[in-house]
Amino acid sequence: MNFATSLLTGLTPGHFLTLGAVLFCISVAGIFLNRKNVIVLLMCIELMLLAVNINFITFSRQLGDASGQVFVFFILTVAAAEAAIGLAILVTLFRNRRTINVAEIDTMKG
Repeated sequence: MNFATSLLTGLTPGHFLTLGAVLFCISVAGIFLNRKNVIVLLMCIELMLLAVNINFITFSRQLGDASGQVFVFFILTVAAAEAAIGLAILVTLFRNRRTINVAEIDTMKG
């Protein structure tokens, strides 16, 4: 038995689901409390996706089915694409407007 398995033997699925719920609530609070910085909004969305991944892996392990872990790979792929496209849009907006403030970006003029 290695260190990682000995560390996880005392943890129940309830611990992991609680961790996922706490991370999800932190990300939702970050989205609602932060209305100015687009980079923090993207980070909160990524945290939300990671909280969902923890729940998928917990249920997959509890039920003995690998389909939840397959969904995690798809979610990670979508999250990587979302981060790359989101940062490319932010770079373009910063070059054109000299700001990434959400309040100033929301008025899109041709």
